[in-house]
Amino acid sequence: MMTALPLKVAVTGASGFLGRHVMAHLMNHSLKVVAVTRNADHLSDWIDRVDIIEMDIARPHPDCFTALGCPDALIHLAWDGLPNYRSLHHFETELPGQYSFLKRMIEAGLPSLLVAGTCFEYGMQSGPLSEDLPANPQNPYGCAKDTLRRQLQFLQKVRPFSLTWARLFYMFGEGQPKSSLYPLLKEAIARGDKTFKMSGGEQMRDYLPVGEVARLIVLLTLYKDDPGVINVCTGQPVSVRKLVEQWLEEKGWNIELDLGHYPYPDYEPMAFWGNRDRLDRFLDNIGDKE
Repeated sequence: MMTALPLKVAVTGASGFLGRHVMAHLMNHSLKVVAVTRNADHLSDWIDRVDIIEMDIARPHPDCFTALGCPDALIHLAWDGLPNYRSLHHFETELPGQYSFLKRMIEAGLPSLLVAGTCFEYGMQSGPLSEDLPANPQNPYGCAKDTLRRQLQFLQKVRPFSLTWARLFYMFGEGQPKSSLYPLLKEAIARGDKTFKMSGGEQMRDYLPVGEVARLIVLLTLYKDDPGVINVCTGQPVSVRKLVEQWLEEKGWNIELDLGHYPYPDYEPMAFWGNRDRLDRFLDNIGDKE
């Protein structure tokens, strides 16, 4: 069984949906946490618990590694331009800025890096998706993420560091962007709507509560396993319709589903989910029983 080392952990995108949950789980460990955000006001409720550094990674401090307190690990969640997956911004602007910032951190001495990847790196491949499948992204966002992963892997050969590429599937929970399915459903309930407009709901996806995604990201950061690419998923497909019906049942909400109101997205296959074998082996190795 591996044991975690005491760390100073920096988190980019700390004020975002996932970032706040990651910081909450980091608080369960004896760590020094550095939250990186463009606007410190967005983290005013964290001011007594973490060190807050105001920095735009597109225009970082010349010595950003020192400015962040020389962290032992960086959890890199920051990424602009979402949820517009088709925007050219992802590889024209975001990709070069992201790589420049991370390279600067690594060359200054960052020993360990976890980056949030995306299931969109798999492209239009259907069924259970394992990390051994070749990436084949079909939208600019997935392409930019996959290219960043390849760039960092090449950089590893020149300047060794520990790299975990956490390939995230679907998340839901409190603090999610308002345009996402779960907040839209909550808003419809709060308004007293009689119906909730959605797609046909038969597409199969892999959904995890954001708190569990955050917990897994923290474990992957703290335990030195250097797994490379690893799916963060349930390994169990569920239809979007069934997921919404589960939410309604759990919350005691009453609303009729207007199925088929919206077309299915054309940038993802009808049925895909993550293969969880690599993640489960990692959890077994560290003795995680949750």
